[in-house]
Amino acid sequence: MRALKNRKGKLNSKWISPLTIPEIDFILKKMNKGKESEPALTEYHVQPKVKIHKRINEASVQIKKILSDIRNEGNIQQKSVEVIKSKIAPVIAETAKNPDIYYLFEEMQTKNEYTYNHNIGVGIIATYLGMKLGLSKESLSELTLAATLHDVGKTRIPESILEKPGKLTATEYEEMKRHTIYGYELLKNIPDIPPSIALSALQHHEREDGQGYPLRLKGNDIHHHSKIVAIADVFHAMSSNRVYHQAMPFYRVIEQMNRDMFGKFNPEILLAFVNQLMSTLVGKEVMLTNERLGTIIMINPYDPLKVLMKTSTGIIDLRMEKEMQIERIIG
Repeated sequence: MRALKNRKGKLNSKWISPLTIPEIDFILKKMNKGKESEPALTEYHVQPKVKIHKRINEASVQIKKILSDIRNEGNIQQKSVEVIKSKIAPVIAETAKNPDIYYLFEEMQTKNEYTYNHNIGVGIIATYLGMKLGLSKESLSELTLAATLHDVGKTRIPESILEKPGKLTATEYEEMKRHTIYGYELLKNIPDIPPSIALSALQHHEREDGQGYPLRLKGNDIHHHSKIVAIADVFHAMSSNRVYHQAMPFYRVIEQMNRDMFGKFNPEILLAFVNQLMSTLVGKEVMLTNERLGTIIMINPYDPLKVLMKTSTGIIDLRMEKEMQIERIIG
């Protein structure tokens, strides 16, 4: 597959997807050959918790209305994009500056609001990660918009599938996976937004080992923003209550993501995320899997989950306690 190069002729795949929109259109056309054709759609300062919660909830209400309008109208109006840019993205960007991101999701756990809260949550996490990775202001703004709109294709998925409490059938799952293509089609021709927005909608389920979907892309063929959004998407999904499962315990989320570091996700990005996430826990009270409470006093940089804790009965080193893990963050 053709690789884009910078002015010096060197591969610049870290920041630019090797696939152009015409190339992706060609691939999708081949994928859909023989199927019933469908028309393409166009067109720091830390704030008090109460204030942040209020702004997040307001943003969630706004994104819910926008997604409902997209579902009803079948396309994205330019005014909706402007609302996201002018009203929702600034809330996400300001929230992401807060070093303590755990409590930001306390009010985003309502099962029947997951579809809408997820977009805001992924936006916050992706922007937070982008800041830690040192993205430029322009690139960070693009990433925030891409993350907020990454699941917009789900507006073309029947709600009976989206809200199904049980396991999806094979047919339903195949339709669900097409939300990546639907999102790309919705976003690719909107004026004044960069191609990375549509690419992130298309590629956020692609994986480094080529086992993702819809195009089974590998490594450098996946846009850098898509790789960040993918990590934020999975972390928020596993950490949230949904119609078909409860939120996973914190340690299981981190363990699973660590296992996926050399295969599914970009290791450089994921390692930065996990290390940054764990470093914010120093001084936090946590509950262990045996329901004991304690305060984290030191993080092991080589095994972030194996922390040093102060409890009511003394110091616990989780490196020495194989049966105990961090269950959840108390505050």
